[in-house]
Amino acid sequence: MNKTERMLAIVIELQRKGVLRAEDLAGRFETSVRTIYRDMQALSEMGVPVAGATGIGYSLMEGYFLPPVSFTAEEATALLVGADFVELRLDATYGSNARSAQEKIEAILPDHVREETARLRSAIRLLNDRAATTRGEEKETFEQLRRAIVQKRKIRFGYSKSLPGSDGHRHSERTADPYGLVFSQGAWVLVAFCHLRGDVRHFRLSRMNELVVLDASFEVLPGFSLHNRRHRDDRNVIVRMLVDPAIADLVRGSDNFYMETFEPGEEGWLATFRVRQVEELLQWTLGWGAAVRVLEPESLRDRMGAEIESMRKRY
Repeated sequence: MNKTERMLAIVIELQRKGVLRAEDLAGRFETSVRTIYRDMQALSEMGVPVAGATGIGYSLMEGYFLPPVSFTAEEATALLVGADFVELRLDATYGSNARSAQEKIEAILPDHVREETARLRSAIRLLNDRAATTRGEEKETFEQLRRAIVQKRKIRFGYSKSLPGSDGHRHSERTADPYGLVFSQGAWVLVAFCHLRGDVRHFRLSRMNELVVLDASFEVLPGFSLHNRRHRDDRNVIVRMLVDPAIADLVRGSDNFYMETFEPGEEGWLATFRVRQVEELLQWTLGWGAAVRVLEPESLRDRMGAEIESMRKRY
């Protein structure tokens, strides 16, 4: 990074952070504190209103804002494709804001960068493969949750699990404090304090229904951070299957969430999975027919046998 690039980057950092010490800037740009002093002097001589306070650090005078910086074609493409994603996956309000942002970005691009950006962007396409009605419902849920999170309002909703819980039921009604939204493994997930369970839980938006934003407010648990939150992985059941080499590519391409490893062996390909309950793999395994054989656990082999016998009686 040359001197001009570093000085521009320093101004951007001060805009972002507010106040920074010379030592902080030296560490950020891997240079000496003396060099930072010289850069600050040069910025002041150029008319940039930099203020320095002993023992506190440097800051920009209130009201100063760096004029729009130029984007490379790759940077502009990243921003525009990101806006496409926001329009596709978030609610109508964000979709409108994303389109507006795209127009502003495109308006400040030089002609040659705009042309190159359009060429790069044409090679990238985000598809919405899910049914329009489902996407519409999920976007509506997203918008309600986003507002509830900002306003710190409790919510009530129905929730459907993929498999019955310990009480034998798949459906339940929940009251929760919505903390944040996470896009994980191709789906939006709400992170919230669930009053039914008395703990922070994760809820897939696609499984939520009859959402109501309540008048009651809430406070986030002390010390909670959405960015540091890690979903507790309680998949403790190991499943191993032998896969016929003829369909190995298809099985690998199925991108099963529960698959841990997929390795070649003497008799075929060995697939290893980690699940909470063997039923989570039952229908998937049946779909491959005789080309996939369960090695362990015995409980899944028994479930497979019972299901196949039940199917045989129907035909």
